[in-house]
Amino acid sequence: MKEFRAIIAGGGTGGHLFPGIAVAREMEKRFDRTRIVFIVGHRKMEVNILDKYGYEKQSIDVEGLKGRSLFRGAGVMVRLPKGFYQSARVIKQVSPGVVLGVGGYTSGPVCLAGRLLGVPTAIHEQNTYPGLTNRILARVVNKVLISYDESREYFGSAAMSLTGNPVREELLIHPGPTQTRESAGFAILVLGGSQGARAINSAFVEALLHLQKRGLSPEIIHQTGQLDYERVKKMYSQHGFRGEVMPFIDDMAGAYARADLVVSRAGATTLAEIAALGKASVLIPYPYAANQHQDTNARVLEQAGGAIVKNEQDMNGENLAQELGDLMQHPEKVTEMGRAALARGRRDAARQIVDQLLEMMP
Repeated sequence: MKEFRAIIAGGGTGGHLFPGIAVAREMEKRFDRTRIVFIVGHRKMEVNILDKYGYEKQSIDVEGLKGRSLFRGAGVMVRLPKGFYQSARVIKQVSPGVVLGVGGYTSGPVCLAGRLLGVPTAIHEQNTYPGLTNRILARVVNKVLISYDESREYFGSAAMSLTGNPVREELLIHPGPTQTRESAGFAILVLGGSQGARAINSAFVEALLHLQKRGLSPEIIHQTGQLDYERVKKMYSQHGFRGEVMPFIDDMAGAYARADLVVSRAGATTLAEIAALGKASVLIPYPYAANQHQDTNARVLEQAGGAIVKNEQDMNGENLAQELGDLMQHPEKVTEMGRAALARGRRDAARQIVDQLLEMMP
């Protein structure tokens, strides 16, 4: 059989790459022979993630505009033609049957080059409110694939399909809603995204002090992020708290399987995982996310009954402990939230995306 070839572009964070990896895995299941090339930037995290999963990768010179000064932003714009040229060169060399952008600034030059070279090209939007790159690309690509029905209004007349946000297959090994245990064995998974979240780390450790006063000692699995690991590890030690504290969790399937409750940011990939696995959650959206998209994402799950949302500005250890303690003492509520989250999950999203991509191909 002829080799199936595809290019997947995106990155900046693990949250952008993991859905792309889920799609790549689905492609490999469909075809005996594949060549799937990821085009990313130069961030070490992107390289490490793709190395772990064994995918071919190419890096291009491109950066995002968000948070740049006028001077540095001008530099980013000057380098865009180089990123476009590099993208076109890779596309010509790989000769893919399809190009998929999975979000992040790397998608821009790759998808534009793919479209201009006549390759069927699609973008996948993970958030309720689309990012700038995808809003621009929607005008030129063949198809827009969305994770939330609420996204339709932002893409005008573009050809759209609702697919959901794909979750890595290895996370789905332990299906079904959370089965809660007694409070003594209640497990909390703390996530700040692939890069960590200092505000969540600090508030959670303070919350443990308040829970301790109530005689509550949950089992803890805490991903701190690399930059905050030493500080948080020291805080656990100073207070005598027991827990698994690590900068980055490699075995996310195992961590999710053990967790009764997830305390997390509200990035699109994490929410897709929480919903697909039927996990109750307390969500603290990143307050400086573009267009408040994390808050919008979180509110969808909250309205479905699957999550409690707390604003970072109003959060402290005491009121976070109040939420956590109430859930620990009412496991039936946790079970209900897990079931509500599962009802919002799209476990077949990777399959839906590959179906849509294949329809685009001649």
